[in-house]
Amino acid sequence: MHGHDEDISDMDDGDAPAVDMFAALFEARGWACEMSGDDELAAEVKGSWTSYQLRVIAREDDNVVQLLVLPDITVPDNLRASMYEAIGLINEQLWLGHFDLWSSNGMLLMRHGALLGPNGMLGVDQAQMLIDAAIDECERFYPVFQFIIWGDKTPEEAIASALIETHGEA
Repeated sequence: MHGHDEDISDMDDGDAPAVDMFAALFEARGWACEMSGDDELAAEVKGSWTSYQLRVIAREDDNVVQLLVLPDITVPDNLRASMYEAIGLINEQLWLGHFDLWSSNGMLLMRHGALLGPNGMLGVDQAQMLIDAAIDECERFYPVFQFIIWGDKTPEEAIASALIETHGEA
């Protein structure tokens, strides 16, 4: 998903409170979004594999913003051990963010947080990087999760199958 064609050139280069910056970026990309109070924003974006729920949560007291990306995957109880193993192997490969599995309901998510400066503001470039990095990783690893849930593969098999490097052009 990296390399978006969306035109954000008309966005202000200045900093803004994190939730406001994400709301402006979502609007510039044409993604419908909804505020949940002063410190939370929700949106949905269509990816190659599925639609992703995006949630931005700011903690102004700590100058922290967290981006959650939910790929609409619920892991059945009998596959959670395999999924935890796969998540561990995948997270070893990530530089930014991590995948997680909510123990209460089996929902899979990508969690990506950032510390903001002392003024608690976020720039458009950093907001774009946070979104693009999280969605790119969800797109990259989505097949792994599907191979485990629907393809009856082990975590190692699923990762090997999903991350085959293709050479040349089709």
